[in-house]
This record gives sequence, C-alpha cells and structure tokens, in this order.
Amino acid sequence: MCGRFTQQRPTAELAALFNAELPPAELEPTYNLAPKDEAAVVVERGDRRAIRAYRWGLIPSWAKDEKIASKLFNARAETLATSGAFRESFRRRRCIVPADGFYEWQRAGRVRQPFLIHRVDGAPLALAGLWSGWRHPGTDQVIRTFTIVTTAANDALSVVHDRMPVILEQKDWSRWLDTTTEDVEELNGLFTPAPEAELVLYPVSPLVNNVRNDGPELIEPA
Repeated sequence: MCGRFTQQRPTAELAALFNAELPPAELEPTYNLAPKDEAAVVVERGDRRAIRAYRWGLIPSWAKDEKIASKLFNARAETLATSGAFRESFRRRRCIVPADGFYEWQRAGRVRQPFLIHRVDGAPLALAGLWSGWRHPGTDQVIRTFTIVTTAANDALSVVHDRMPVILEQKDWSRWLDTTTEDVEELNGLFTPAPEAELVLYPVSPLVNNVRNDGPELIEPA
C-alpha cells in the first residue's frame, strides 16, 4: 500500500531526469501528498514524454461519479490485467510517479507510527502508475487521474506493511511507458519488490498523520 508520499524536488529537475517536457506551470513542492491531491506524473504519448499534474485516485472512464477514486489510489500488480477498474489503463495508459519518498505506518495498539522510505542515494523513486481520463457529466471537463501500482513488500519493509509500491529501475522506464507493449508476462516481470539495499526506512514525526501538515520537518528522523 502507498497512501502518502513526497514530491519536493523542482519540476525542472524531474523533467531533466526523465527526459520529459515541462508542465505548463511549476508544481509546488509537497512533503505530505495524499489521495485527491494533484501530483507530477510522467506520461508518454507517441514520441512525446511529458511531466503533467494529475489527481491521485483513479477514476475509470466508465465511472458514474468521482467517489470511486477514494478506493482506487493503489492498484495491486497481481490483478491489473483482470480488474475492470485497471485493465484498460494497464494496457494503454501507464505512467511513472516520481517520489522523493513514501510513508507507511506501523500500528502498536492505538498508536500509528509513520515511517519514511526513500532511496539510499537520495535519487527520486520512479513508482509504476496507471492513469485515466474521465469526463465529468455535469461540466464536461476531462479530469485526469492516476493510481500507484503495489506489490509484495521486501523483507525490510514487511515489518511495517505487507505491500509496497512497484519501484521501476531506470532501464525499465521506457518499457513501462511504451503502451505499444501489451505483453502481460513481460510487464509482470517488473513487479518484483525493490532490493532492500537500495532503500532506507526510519520513523518520522506523527505530524505526517494529519494531511494538513506539510514541510521539511515531516521527513526528519524522529
């Protein structure tokens, strides 16, 4: 599961890293990004790759209203090809969600202790995502949304949660974004847990628990 993450890196730096076009407007850094928030995602259409701001929480094109998004901010890798909510996006609308880190919670009785997970080398994580466009029936506005693909946690993270985001290696970015690739078996090979040696995990302030809190103090070790 991934229910909160950070995107504090400048958009221009992300565009350079992913060799992508800049978005129309600079996105504000955030240390506590939650479902329903807009976030930077990397999308590719034909030979054009771009950074765009999409809303977190997938709304499939066939949805009657927006409420379904609250249940679709994560997508289990094991059922992407068969789930009615994700099957079409898995085939044709894959994206990368850059994250400087993501949070998971460990429960001890009534206390929920947040932990931050990020790369040891400080580089951004490239999380596998899916996106969709949904036309609002009242306004006719097209709302673009995304979900983060999850897989089984590696041993180090499993002490906190049994799921983790799928973290793509750089050599696999183009393959994931290229939606002419529809070989399910080939794509399923990308859904292995990230190696433990590449990630660091540590407790952070309970301030993270409130989505209204934001700032660099949230990612400091507790």
